[in-house]
Amino acid sequence: MVTKRLFQSVAEQIAHLIDEGAYPPGTRLPGERELAENLGVSRVTIREAEIALQAIGRLEIKTGSGVYVSENRPSLGEALPKASAFEVTEARLLVESESAALAAHNISEESIERLEALVDQMGSHNQDEANEADEQFHLTIAEASNNSAMVHTVKSLWRMREEIPEVKATYESVCDHDAQTRTEEHRAIFDALKARDPAGARNAMREHFHRLLESMLEATERRALEEVQQQASESRERFLASAKIG
Repeated sequence: MVTKRLFQSVAEQIAHLIDEGAYPPGTRLPGERELAENLGVSRVTIREAEIALQAIGRLEIKTGSGVYVSENRPSLGEALPKASAFEVTEARLLVESESAALAAHNISEESIERLEALVDQMGSHNQDEANEADEQFHLTIAEASNNSAMVHTVKSLWRMREEIPEVKATYESVCDHDAQTRTEEHRAIFDALKARDPAGARNAMREHFHRLLESMLEATERRALEEVQQQASESRERFLASAKIG
């Protein structure tokens, strides 16, 4: 069963308020503090929910101005394409490697400080916190690229990672069991960004996804082997049972 994360539930609540007319198209949402108090959650959760709604076109986040309800409003449950974990990861490798290279040119000191804190958080023994830090790390790099099309694409790919059950399950089977390596890879990406090294950032991001793809292949092979062994065990039991009857 796929567990819905808190920010996703909050995103649905905000979307419902929009649909009910509380916040008409084009209007500015209340500030994070006010929404957090009204919905009984933290400001961080509100920010994450707003980013999720922006990724599907429900909101527009305008730096220095606020968060606005989009004029064109697709439904929260907008259909996702049928894609495997390998397809999503391959696309992420291509897109996010260039996102990191762009970010290395444009990244601010504030974003660097945020990325460093997120890498530290990835070492948490709390898996939910580590996974949330992972997502925010990649989205922060996308934002630092200063390319709105890149930001939208990265967010859409993350939505596939989280909302397509088969993709989410595959990622969890790999990431949750290889936390130390994941943290080290993100530290290498951070170091290249801090050094404002586009080639280094691109290569570090590629190495991260190449390793992830290899881990997925190994996990797939293990599952296939386990299925074959299970089938062989069941066949053996049936054979022995039949032999006893005979």
